[in-house]
Amino acid sequence: MEFNDSVTKTNLARSFSAECQAGARYQFMSKQALADQQKFLSDTMKTLAKNEMAHAKIFYDYIIEKGGEQKNISIEAGYPFEPPELKTSLLQESKIELAEAENIYPSFARIAKDEGFLDIAKSFEMVAKVESTHHNMLEYLGNLYKSGKMYKRDTPTEWKCSSCGYVNIAKEGFKECPLCHMPQGYIIIDLEKELR
Repeated sequence: MEFNDSVTKTNLARSFSAECQAGARYQFMSKQALADQQKFLSDTMKTLAKNEMAHAKIFYDYIIEKGGEQKNISIEAGYPFEPPELKTSLLQESKIELAEAENIYPSFARIAKDEGFLDIAKSFEMVAKVESTHHNMLEYLGNLYKSGKMYKRDTPTEWKCSSCGYVNIAKEGFKECPLCHMPQGYIIIDLEKELR
């Protein structure tokens, strides 16, 4: 199939736009987290924003590579506009990531395969896996934050200050780092370990 006549081209444009929007929302959330003295959450959201923009670049590059210069690609899509309040936005974003991981990108991959764009299909599948990881992280952090248990665990846990490296093992993270006096939000949460 000719790329410029394909549904895949439109799906790439929609995906590019969605990933740019997610990257922007995550940057807004990062600023809000920093204002709330949640440095770890701020850094996490910056990383997710960087991931989303990398996905956008992948989709953008396919459009240019396969279709050449594009004056305008018209798409119709809905995007969320919600205030970046961490208690709700982490969980809202986790649902968006889940929809991308389980429905949107797998569907776009199937269409790309049917239209003969196997490389694009593979990229959609790989991005879906990343979005699934984002969903798990955001859902976990959102539930912790909403319940007030961001820095509380049932068993002793390692709590490390991201500013000075001080480490303490306890059921609850220190309210203020005893070494450098940074607030609790500077504690690093080992998401890889906790999400296993």
